[in-house]
Amino acid sequence: MDTLLKTGMRVIPALISFIMLILFLLPMTAGIINLGNCVGALTSAALTAVFLFWDRFTGVVSHMWERPAGKVIISAFSAAAVVFTLVAVTVSFFMLREMNDRPRDTDTTVVVLGCKVKNGAPSLMLGRRLNAAFEYLSAEPDVKVIVSGGKGDDESISEAQCMRDYLVDRGISPERIYMEDKSTDTDENLRFSQDIIRREGLPEHITIVTDGFHQLRSDMKAEALGMKAYNISAHTPLWLVPTYWVREWFGIVYYIIR
Repeated sequence: MDTLLKTGMRVIPALISFIMLILFLLPMTAGIINLGNCVGALTSAALTAVFLFWDRFTGVVSHMWERPAGKVIISAFSAAAVVFTLVAVTVSFFMLREMNDRPRDTDTTVVVLGCKVKNGAPSLMLGRRLNAAFEYLSAEPDVKVIVSGGKGDDESISEAQCMRDYLVDRGISPERIYMEDKSTDTDENLRFSQDIIRREGLPEHITIVTDGFHQLRSDMKAEALGMKAYNISAHTPLWLVPTYWVREWFGIVYYIIR
């Protein structure tokens, strides 16, 4: 019974780590490679190996601990792992909180953050953001919206133009839509949208439409501009969540300390 329990205590974490490894590797097959899935895949692979070869791993650690240099290395690595885990858990808590912070009233301006345009049409990620925006705008017919995103070198039209066309085709009145088509990143999305809000006399509180994992950093940037932000989160497929979620940890920490 004790042997079975010990085996289970190794196999179950190893299986979980292996499943996470697969989830981090899957986006790579679709050409999505970033810091999130690189770090996630390496960490998951290492944990899988540690749990599968636990006796060998503990033997190596015990041998290293007998030497002063080994104590320093193990202590430093352990401290770094604890700090990383605490930061990841804390950041994840606030990410979850912000992705569910929906508008409390309709006196806001919706700002849809741009994303890749492919052959003049929304990418899958941009399409999901537009669908989330469309649902809200359909339910709140008096709310105005700013579609925000410039034209990349590999895009035939601006992201803002693509988003406007998409919403109009689905029945949203053109008079409700304002285009911000000069921005190249989230900072400019929000800053240039703020200029439109002030110029057109739109409600100063905003409702940001983007992917859930991206809401916290978008909110932080909006608050830095003096704007109160609520959120409507687009659905992100499960197989993409780990990659973008981990990448966002690094993006948020970098934004805070830069």
